[in-house]
Amino acid sequence: MNLQETLSHNVKQAVKAVFNADLESVEFQATRKEFAGDITVVVFPMLRVVKGNPVQIGEQIGEYLVDHVQEVKGFNVVKGFLNVEINDAYYLEFFNSIKDNESYGFAETNSNGKAVMVEYSSPNTNKPLHLGHIRNVILGYSVSEILKASGKKVYKTQIINDRGIHICKSMLAWKRFGNGETPESSGLKGDKLVGNYYVKFDKEYKKQIQDLISNGQAEEEAKKNAPLLLEAQNMLRKWESGDEEIVALWEMMNGWVYEGFDITYKNIGVDFDKLYYESQTYLLGKEFVAEGLKTGVFFKKEDGSVWCDLTEEGLDEKIVLRSDGTAVYMTQDIGTAIQRVKDFPDIGGMVYTVGNEQEYHFQVLFLIIKKLGFDWADNLYHLSYGMVDLPSGKMKSREGTVVDADDLVDEMAQTAGEISEELGKLDGYSDDEKKALYNTIGLGALKYFILKVDPRKRILFDPKESIDFQGNAAPYIQMAYARIQSILRKSDIETNKTLDLNDLVLHVKEKELLKQIELFPEVIQNAADHYSPALIANYTYDLVKEFSSFYQNVSILGADTTAEKAFRVELSKTVANVIKNAFGLLGINVPERM
Repeated sequence: MNLQETLSHNVKQAVKAVFNADLESVEFQATRKEFAGDITVVVFPMLRVVKGNPVQIGEQIGEYLVDHVQEVKGFNVVKGFLNVEINDAYYLEFFNSIKDNESYGFAETNSNGKAVMVEYSSPNTNKPLHLGHIRNVILGYSVSEILKASGKKVYKTQIINDRGIHICKSMLAWKRFGNGETPESSGLKGDKLVGNYYVKFDKEYKKQIQDLISNGQAEEEAKKNAPLLLEAQNMLRKWESGDEEIVALWEMMNGWVYEGFDITYKNIGVDFDKLYYESQTYLLGKEFVAEGLKTGVFFKKEDGSVWCDLTEEGLDEKIVLRSDGTAVYMTQDIGTAIQRVKDFPDIGGMVYTVGNEQEYHFQVLFLIIKKLGFDWADNLYHLSYGMVDLPSGKMKSREGTVVDADDLVDEMAQTAGEISEELGKLDGYSDDEKKALYNTIGLGALKYFILKVDPRKRILFDPKESIDFQGNAAPYIQMAYARIQSILRKSDIETNKTLDLNDLVLHVKEKELLKQIELFPEVIQNAADHYSPALIANYTYDLVKEFSSFYQNVSILGADTTAEKAFRVELSKTVANVIKNAFGLLGINVPERM
């Protein structure tokens, strides 16, 4: 049992012994810096079962703990807060038990438990990945790693939106204006080339709209009647009917895009266990729409379109099939969810990493799947996140005003290099070493800046602000890790040995550091429960702040005794291990030197 579990058990025992009352739970919080103590028991919630003055109740519980719990050496009560002091022996025993465990904090995978599938990225094959995708990818990957660390079996996946009118827009523009251009002939990554034609379609489409308006059509009418849009819609119908020429064009251009995506994912440092394609799952969705029509889950309108009535659930009617028989996103998502459980029967839940503008869509999707009779629908979760803005404003793919993901990663590395050179910290590094370090710092800064914020909040991203060697930013934490590696290289202490700590008296800074280390497993579980990498990021920052205070106030290699020196070296090594593990959950690397 950890400290909170031990104390919780004994506080309940105290309440039973002293007041003859049963306490369901015990509320803890960190002890405020101005008071003596290592952990605080909040007395006020106990007043529901124990009547009396909260200070007197706290005093009586404190006395019981000192008398009956060997870990407790003292206490004080401030108003309704019982501040408990823990003896050094507890922390030293804890430290010896975990110091050589490189996977400290991570729970063993429950092989008998249900797996979780986490979906992230899920791009369209008509454009390259951009800054908005980066938050999605970084968030989904990190949540996957945190869930794994909490003991769950996890499958990482994406649904590639490789069909539909948007894809046909790029295809039609290339066919009309491309003159046979390829990634090889242009020197462009395939996803960027295809994205250029998506922008080209939009420009030509707007010209046609203006021409129609100038000839007397209303704007809405002109948008529907523009020849380019009508041709794209016809191309989509041909694709769905299996037209050989259109399908061959689709396969060629999608192939270009996939090669581009693979490069970007590798650069960002994320991966997937299984890929799904809308072109393969929408038909299964249509099958279940047909099945739902028979069972009354769906109904057909006069124009032949198929809908689901969710008004009794406080929502509205939702289309699941167009009147011409073509699928909508909802059709595909129904089919994809069902296909995933067919492919992985041990899935007990799914996490969809999708922006908050799609919250209503997922409310509807989860309800429809439940109405279709799938009990796992209760374990579907929309990991909703806010958009990422830049100082220059909102991005629009069709207008070509997005921040390209590859360009952003390159810019982050370049900015990291400029700042590092200004600080003059890279003497003795080769050019290749510098390049690798700049990439580690830049990409780490990008990921941390995004992940340290609650996923639901909108972010204003400034690349230079994210590369901070002093504040709550990845470079500051990476610097602390590198500093510890320097200490370990200089030390003549042999690590990974059982330490004799019987006579050691902890310095207050050592104790604070141990208390922070002990929280790590609990933080992982909380982060998994709330799908929030921000809890990991900010925990790591707090840990590094504690280490920095320890480093400034306590001599490590110049300790008075060999025992103190050995302990402090091992303590530093353990801090580094926790930093590395925590940053690994965020998808961030840590450099051995900076």
